[in-house]
Amino acid sequence: MSEHIGTQASYWIETAPGLPRPALGEDIIVDVAVVGAGIAGLSTAWEVAQGGRSVAVLEADCLAGGVTGHTTAKLTALHSLVYQRLRRTRGIEGVKLYGHSQTEAVDRAAALVDEFGIDCDWERAPAFTYTLDHDRVPELRAEAVAAREAGLPAEFVTETSLPFPVAGAVRAADQVQFHPRKYLLALADELTGRGGQLYEGTRVVGLHEGEPCRLTTEAGHTVTARDVVVATHYPVFDRAMLFTRLSPRREVVLTAPVEAGRDPQGMYITPEGNTRSLRTAPYREGTRLLIITGDHFTPGTSDSSGHFSRLADWATEHFGPLDFTYRWATQDNDSTDTVPLVGPLHTGSRHSYVATGFGGWGLSGGIMAGLLLSALIDGREPAWAPLYDPRRLGSVVREAPAFLRHQAKVAQHFVGDRLVPLVAGGGSVDDIATGDGAVIRLGTQLYAISRDEAGRVRALSARCTHLGCLVAFNRAEQAWECPCHGSRFGLDGRVLEGPATRPLERRDI
Repeated sequence: MSEHIGTQASYWIETAPGLPRPALGEDIIVDVAVVGAGIAGLSTAWEVAQGGRSVAVLEADCLAGGVTGHTTAKLTALHSLVYQRLRRTRGIEGVKLYGHSQTEAVDRAAALVDEFGIDCDWERAPAFTYTLDHDRVPELRAEAVAAREAGLPAEFVTETSLPFPVAGAVRAADQVQFHPRKYLLALADELTGRGGQLYEGTRVVGLHEGEPCRLTTEAGHTVTARDVVVATHYPVFDRAMLFTRLSPRREVVLTAPVEAGRDPQGMYITPEGNTRSLRTAPYREGTRLLIITGDHFTPGTSDSSGHFSRLADWATEHFGPLDFTYRWATQDNDSTDTVPLVGPLHTGSRHSYVATGFGGWGLSGGIMAGLLLSALIDGREPAWAPLYDPRRLGSVVREAPAFLRHQAKVAQHFVGDRLVPLVAGGGSVDDIATGDGAVIRLGTQLYAISRDEAGRVRALSARCTHLGCLVAFNRAEQAWECPCHGSRFGLDGRVLEGPATRPLERRDI
């Protein structure tokens, strides 16, 4: 069972907790307001501040504590098999623009680490996309060619330092693995030292677009700004209905120390086996920390326990007996046409922007978003801006298959939840075991009911406050999850992850 696989906590957060920052306690006026303090939000705020503008960052939880604090932390421009897909859908020019923008993001982080002497376990290492299937070798050879066309130092190889043979791999030299929290907390300190305002525990619930824009917080305070950036991973304000083009997925992460001599000396990913990704990090003298990620699933459709167990089995099969230290889960959003959505929030936007849909590559994508959005705010347009523009034309054709698959899946819940028969909400409160939860119909209402480890029963509305889909319980993570768009809620109903901004309503039973 997953309860016996390490401590449920993010290694990055445990080893770099950071100092708390205040919540916004008054109305403020700034040039630029950024909603969300992950790598996309903080990178944008940093770049904006360098342009001489005043900036405030508003974070509902803590800095770099969401997806960025639960990443595998590979900073690379080699994104699995993205380049050959881009070659088919965007042509060679799109391949070059994507590769250039992502490589520029890696270089930008390197420059900041060097400039400020940031101690963040920064290590240069090759990145690999590999296969065990000989039938997929032509696919990887094509990816190596496309990656070279994109400007990456890429090549096809048949040998790696993994403790098992591969059929082939794409290798990109001189990529980066680092500690994302140490990097971002140091950058945040530099930002505040230059006048930037950073607020934690400040949930933004309203956006009025205009000249100027106005943000409203849950506590009732107002932030007035010329420009607003929504960098909340999944947009909490979605005037362009981007949720129709974003598919959320969760995956689990395990860590275990290994002897330094068993370090595979690189960052690896394979799309096989429901995706397997791994790297190492500095740990203790003579050892490295092996970080393994994988087993994708849609939020609200599965308990994480089985995924942790499967990933642990895979790791021990390939690396031998392991003493797992940490386990956690993370969430990503895939855009239906592969490319992130970074730019104006919607067609009519003049001063509101969005960054989302990084598809598991949010570190380079987030830094890229900071460079792109700060340029747009300054009235400049990088050559690669149209590639990422959320309003991009032609996406309907390119996205059609993935878009329709995603919408069919959402419709299954969105419509099905409203036609659910009485039996679907069967059971009783007495049936819920300690540490478990279930959606139960009591009379004419559906309730999300959980029983915590102390035996306390909590009852909430079972309808997600985003668009009303039914939530489901994830026992391993003790959370309610929406299978439509990935919103997540705590046992008390509070929002853990958007796009929802309002908690699940409490119910009396």
